[in-house]
Amino acid sequence: MIDRYLYPLTGRLLAAPAQLLAARHISANQITLAGLGFAILAAVAIAFQLYLIGLFFILLNRLADGLDGAVARLGAPDPRGAYLDITLDFLFYGMVPLAFALADPARNAVPAAVLLSCFLGTGTSFLAWSAAGAKAGLDAKAYPTKGILYLGGLTEGFETIALFVIACLFPAAFPALAYLFAFACLLTIVMRIHVAWTSLAPAESPDV
Repeated sequence: MIDRYLYPLTGRLLAAPAQLLAARHISANQITLAGLGFAILAAVAIAFQLYLIGLFFILLNRLADGLDGAVARLGAPDPRGAYLDITLDFLFYGMVPLAFALADPARNAVPAAVLLSCFLGTGTSFLAWSAAGAKAGLDAKAYPTKGILYLGGLTEGFETIALFVIACLFPAAFPALAYLFAFACLLTIVMRIHVAWTSLAPAESPDV
């Protein structure tokens, strides 16, 4: 919901580190893969109830996610990098609820399953819009730096990471947090379907 307002700020903050990494021939894709490593470590830590360690690796993952885009924008556009970035982002989003389910199956398994089901809906509505909208020649002016056609919602990246951070700080609250966020995801799905259905409507033929 507020990602569009954060992108200019994060872009400025990460510009200097990105230039430093690029000067050392560290590619955006290498940073993306490092982020995947941090995501796996975060999930393993949470699964073993090492929540603060998990939080540390979640934050490193997000730092990598910001840096890979900043480094990528210093060079020529690479569709493969954009594809890798969004694919691994969705993997990361799925790992964390699964890790909470493994940490305490009796309390967290059902809430995690509900949340993951709603994540499936938000991810599908997002990616389907991206593919169909790009084919229809649409653009997303609110997210001009994104490598793919982007459609926002109530539950975007910032809100999802905020959920993970709060859950790591207060793991006993995970069930309530998961149900609350799942409801917000459902609203996002409905909103995205409405926007897509309206935006992708065929143009009316002029009267002859």
